[in-house]
Amino acid sequence: MPSLFRRKSADLADPATEPLTPAEEEAEANRPRGYTPSKGRETPKRPNSGRRPPGTTKPLTKDEAKALRRQRRAEAAAEFRREGGPRDRGPERLLARNVVDARRTVGTWFFGGALIVLIGSNQAMPPAIRLASNLLWGALAIGVVIDSVLISRKIKKLVRTRFPQSTQRMGSLYLYAIMRAITFRKLRTPEPKVAIGDPV
Repeated sequence: MPSLFRRKSADLADPATEPLTPAEEEAEANRPRGYTPSKGRETPKRPNSGRRPPGTTKPLTKDEAKALRRQRRAEAAAEFRREGGPRDRGPERLLARNVVDARRTVGTWFFGGALIVLIGSNQAMPPAIRLASNLLWGALAIGVVIDSVLISRKIKKLVRTRFPQSTQRMGSLYLYAIMRAITFRKLRTPEPKVAIGDPV
């Protein structure tokens, strides 16, 4: 007597291995991306196009990692030199920078003059040199004050004309421009976008 639990060979066939009819292939292609097939059929695999094949990335050596970090730091420094940081953003700040960069400022000589004054004020120096150093210091200080007042007045006038709805604090803008004015032109960040003498 045949066993009731024995299955026919036709029943043992895996439906997932059966070929699809043309109508089933078309329906398979038109199914949405998140479609889950019913039980008994194999889940379709996603295409590998655009994916990185597993196991192809080689870990960097110590020297390569150092070189990559150096390159990234150099790129970040160059970007900062060109564009500046968050404190340099905004049209009013750009205008203040252009006002300073379009003119020669006494402040660019301030630190160089301060070094000369420091050396000349030494007690070992003759009295005439010490007097000249003190006079130079006074002249530099007065020049920086006058320059700062002129720069601030020009910035105030241009900001009120071009940005009447600006919410920028003018005192902060003046200080920003004055600190730039006493920095050597080649060391200014962001780098100057206008030449000396250009109209602003």
